[in-house]
Amino acid sequence: MNPIVKKSLASSFSYTEYRNYTTALVLQGKTSGNDQLEDMIHYTQLNEARLHRLDKTIRVIDEVKLALENLKTHYTWLVISESWCGDAAQILPIINKMALLNNKIELRIVLRDENDDLMNLFLTNGTKSIPKLLIIDKESDEVIAHFGPRPIAARQLILDYKATHGIVDETAKVALQKWYLNDKGISTQKEIMELISAF
Repeated sequence: MNPIVKKSLASSFSYTEYRNYTTALVLQGKTSGNDQLEDMIHYTQLNEARLHRLDKTIRVIDEVKLALENLKTHYTWLVISESWCGDAAQILPIINKMALLNNKIELRIVLRDENDDLMNLFLTNGTKSIPKLLIIDKESDEVIAHFGPRPIAARQLILDYKATHGIVDETAKVALQKWYLNDKGISTQKEIMELISAF
């Protein structure tokens, strides 16, 4: 296993531990990451509500559920996240529900700013965009695929908005959250399964 990945795994959270951590941050009026900015604290509060709602409501579609239940390989799914990240709040509950369907999948979560060397291995167009799901084959201990920071259609929505307006502002962020709401996690589920089925 890559020593950077190994080191990050050693300090990772389970999903329950991560949720308890984010809840504690909200109660303390804090955020994760290096910048305790008012905006970031506000986003952490919004995301706590999103996580709570999605933990209750998100459902794995039948075709993905069947594929997950029939997995033969053991995996570690390692997600790079932060509490202030709106995409992470939308995607992590989906990944968790998928992982719960088969004990061959172990879900672990690390914080981006505390794992800069790991993040630098999985940049998106040179940026530290999150969330990033690293799919690790437990037999080979290798990262065989990665997903993120967004499903393809959500990524395109932001690219198109930025091309038109030159920035990603609050209007773009609202449009993105509406996209996630309408998609109901289906794109994320399908894209992750496509990655796994390639191996």
